[in-house]
Amino acid sequence: MRETKTVSFLYGEGSLELDVPKESVVLASRLDELKSTKTGREIVHEAMTNPIDSPLLSELAKGKPDCTIIISDHTRPVPSKDILPEMIEELRRGNPDIKITLLVATGFHRATTIEELKGKLGDKLYDEFKDNIIVHNAHDPESNIKVGVLPSGPDCIIDKAAANASLLVAEGFIEAHFFAGFSGGRKSVLPGICDAVTVMGNHCGEFIASPYARTGILKGNPMHKDMVAAAKMAKLAFICNVVIDEDKQTVAAFAGNFETAHFAGTEFLAKYCAVKPAPADIVITTNGGYPLDQNAYQCPKGMTAAEASINEGGVIIMAATCIDGHGGQSYYDSIHNAASADEFFQKCVNTPQTETLPDQWCAQIWCRILRKHTVLFVADPSQKQLIEDIKAHYFPTLQEAYAEALRIKGENATVTCIPNGISVIVRD
Repeated sequence: MRETKTVSFLYGEGSLELDVPKESVVLASRLDELKSTKTGREIVHEAMTNPIDSPLLSELAKGKPDCTIIISDHTRPVPSKDILPEMIEELRRGNPDIKITLLVATGFHRATTIEELKGKLGDKLYDEFKDNIIVHNAHDPESNIKVGVLPSGPDCIIDKAAANASLLVAEGFIEAHFFAGFSGGRKSVLPGICDAVTVMGNHCGEFIASPYARTGILKGNPMHKDMVAAAKMAKLAFICNVVIDEDKQTVAAFAGNFETAHFAGTEFLAKYCAVKPAPADIVITTNGGYPLDQNAYQCPKGMTAAEASINEGGVIIMAATCIDGHGGQSYYDSIHNAASADEFFQKCVNTPQTETLPDQWCAQIWCRILRKHTVLFVADPSQKQLIEDIKAHYFPTLQEAYAEALRIKGENATVTCIPNGISVIVRD
């Protein structure tokens, strides 16, 4: 009998525990080493008063009649209650009469609901700005306007609330991202507030297939290049991005120039998130718990961490509630309707940039993994059919999925555990 140890995996708003062989490698970030006696707001305040390569936000606000703040949507655990009050206070310090609009960066996601906005902003902020909140719609050409052309060719079309703003700024957080390298910074604009035409042009099959469009990589990443250009065309003047720990609490903040402040944040984060691959026969991963594990559309993120640390023909166990369903009809349809994962993957790679399908990118990555590995998926029981429709094998518990993985790979199979698949950067 092999000696075991218990590993806890983030799932929903709690966790799942599993006994695995004692020698199993656990790949985890070291964000828990970041301790602070300061509150999130205090951390943000310090960053705002010491901006990187930028005047103070209060200086930028002087003489500007209005400001649009790009805020994250319901799929991102951005601690807006730490960031927004400080940004608003700083704007009003420079210009007490400035009109502030909050623009929700939904990207290609569904619209954020009122209840989700209240939960994100808190009742006080929501009540103050409820008449000045715009939820971006990538699929409404009337609400978006062309501001330029991306380096790769597609038109750069953004929300009019951003294009017409006298001052455009953004909040956000920085985490490892499965094809953009890192979230945050320029990503608030593209895909955050861009039209579907621009998003699909940037998220094309050729770019997604690039070896540089991977977690933790910015240099040489064709998607990142387009995103930076879009932020410049939108005239993104200032950002405040935070780093959060495993409990989704603010532990660091970076404010100022959208390129250099963001880069400083990515360099800081990489020191705590980069881990070396530990290839195994079975890799268990998650999508970091709520809110990123609430739909299947987001799940390729956590899956790529497993993909980067698995033996050929290995078994991946993914744990995500998917309580909100598929998260994207076209994402679901693309995978469900394909004859096989390989068929859809090849279709994506060979689809011209101007003909990119809606949500093709996440489906492409999902199928890239499924075509090489067996995927056992632990989700809420209500989502059993969904999981089977996207060509994975459903299991109601982590224990049952693990038992099946051992049946497939043998009782002596090696195991690697990734308790939070979106918090690590797996690279040599």
